[in-house]
Amino acid sequence: MSMQTLSRCGVALFLAALVSGCSFFGSGDSDRERTAARVSDECRGNRSRCLYEGSYEPGERDYAEEEAKRLNRAESARLRRVFGN
Repeated sequence: MSMQTLSRCGVALFLAALVSGCSFFGSGDSDRERTAARVSDECRGNRSRCLYEGSYEPGERDYAEEEAKRLNRAESARLRRVFGN
């Protein structure tokens, strides 16, 4: 093998190790952000599963609206990180 081929293999192995290390240690997202992403993924395929049409208990509607706002902010932050805006 030539030195150039060994160098290319070395760089490829280094990048693979770097990527696998990032996957192993996680991205540092908080539990709330991971939950928001999971909920977003669950609703993406079948939105009707995530819509609630029943009656609310006292104070539950306000909580649901605040939670929806929080999930939207978390998803917006995630998209900004992904697309760099």
